[in-house]
Amino acid sequence: MTHGVASVPLTVLVLVGVGAPALLLGLVGGASLLDRPLPERWTGRLAAIAMTVAFAAFLVAFLTYGMIFRGTQLLAYGAWSTTHPGGIAIEFLVDRLSLAFAALSTAIAGVVSAFSNRYLHREAGYNRYFILLAIFVTGMLLVALAGNVAVLFVGWELVGLSSALLVAFFQERPTAVANAFRVASVYRISDAAMLSAAVLLHHLAGTSSLSLLFSGQATSTAGLTAANATIIAVLLIVAVAGKSALLPFSGWLPRAMEGPTPSSAVYYGSLSIHAGCFLLLRAAPLLERAPAARILAGVLGAATALFAALTTRAQSDVKSSLAYASLTQVGLIVVETALGWYALAFVHLAGHACFRLLQFLSAPNVLHDLHGLEEARDRHAVLPKGRRAGFARSERVRRWLFLIALERGFLDAILDRAVIEPFNRAARLLTRLDAWLCGAVLPGRAPADEKEQRHG
Repeated sequence: MTHGVASVPLTVLVLVGVGAPALLLGLVGGASLLDRPLPERWTGRLAAIAMTVAFAAFLVAFLTYGMIFRGTQLLAYGAWSTTHPGGIAIEFLVDRLSLAFAALSTAIAGVVSAFSNRYLHREAGYNRYFILLAIFVTGMLLVALAGNVAVLFVGWELVGLSSALLVAFFQERPTAVANAFRVASVYRISDAAMLSAAVLLHHLAGTSSLSLLFSGQATSTAGLTAANATIIAVLLIVAVAGKSALLPFSGWLPRAMEGPTPSSAVYYGSLSIHAGCFLLLRAAPLLERAPAARILAGVLGAATALFAALTTRAQSDVKSSLAYASLTQVGLIVVETALGWYALAFVHLAGHACFRLLQFLSAPNVLHDLHGLEEARDRHAVLPKGRRAGFARSERVRRWLFLIALERGFLDAILDRAVIEPFNRAARLLTRLDAWLCGAVLPGRAPADEKEQRHG
C-alpha cells in the first residue's frame, strides 16, 4: 500500500465527490432549520447538480487512478479535533474498488434524485426527503472511502439514521413509525457490533487506521493473530448481517417498505442493502486470515439466499416480493465473497444494484401491467401444469413450506420472544430497582404518606 502524497488532482477529485452531497445537505438542511425551506425547483436543481458533480468527480478519479496509481492510496485531509495528539483524522483509503463503488453510488443516487423530483412533487415532506437523501449519499461515500474507524463509523451511522427516518417518512401512519423503530432497533445491534470491532482493532493493533484491514494485500493483517482476526471478523459479519438483512435479522426488510418508492429503490434495492456486502469485500484480507469467519459468512449467505428465495414466492405485495428477491442475491454475493471470488462478487453487486433500482422505480406500474397479463391469460387457454419435482409431490411438505414462506420464517415472533420481550422485562426491572434505590415514586404508585393521609 502506498502512503503519503497522492497526486493533487486525485485528492481534489475525491474531496469534491464527497463534498458535493455534503454541501447539498448544508444548503437544503440549513434553509429548513432557519424555517426558510427552499422552493421545490431550487431543491431539485441543487440535488441534480450535486449528484452530477459527485458522479463526474468519482468517474474521473477512477480513470485517473487506473492510469497513474497501483496499490492503495491513503488521502489525509487534516483533523476535526485537536483535543489530543493527532485529533480525529479525516482519511480516505482509495483504490479501484472504493472509487468504483463511490461512482456507482452517486450514479444511482442521481437517477433516484431525478425520479424523486417528479414523484414527490408537492409532497409536504419534499425538502425533508432530499435532506435525508443527502445524508444517505454522504454516509455511503464515507463507508466506501473510509480510511480509519472514525470515518467508517460516522458513515455507517449516517446510512442507518437516514434509512430509519425515511421508513417513517409518512409520519401520520402509525405502522410506518412502528416499523421505523423496528428497523432502528436492528440497526443498533449492527452498530454495536461495528463499534466493538473498532474498539478491538484499536486495542489489539494499536491503531484506528483501516489500512490494516482494507489495504487489499493479504499480508496487511500479519500483525493480528488468527484468534484476534477471527473475533474482529465475526463482529464485522454481525454488523453486516444487521445492515444487509441477513438471517436472523431479515424480518425488518419488508417493514422498511413503508417509505416512499424512490427511497425503497435506493436503500433496500440498490445501495443500503449492499453496504454490508461491500464492507466484506473491503475486509477480504481480514477474512483470509479467519477461515472460521469465512465459513460463518458463507453459511449465513447461503441460508439467507434459500430463505429469501422461498419467502419471495408467497408475498402478496410487489415491494415485499422485490425486497426478498433482492435479499436472495445479497445472500449469493456474501457466499461469493466468502469463497474468495471478489471480482465476481463486485460485478454481481453492481449489476444487481442497477437491476433492482429499475424494478423498484417501476413498481408503481406493476399492478397496471399485471391486470393486462391477467386479461391476456383469460383470453387464452390455461397452460398445462408441469411435473412436480422432488419433495414437492408431498402435499404436507408443500403446505409447511408455504406457511413458512407466508409467515416470513416466523422471524418476527422469534426475535420478539428471544430478544425484545426479555430486553423489555429487564429494562422494567432495572427501572424499578433504580426507583427503589433512589426513593422515587414509580408511575401509578402513590407515596406511602399520601396513602396514610387518604385512609387517615
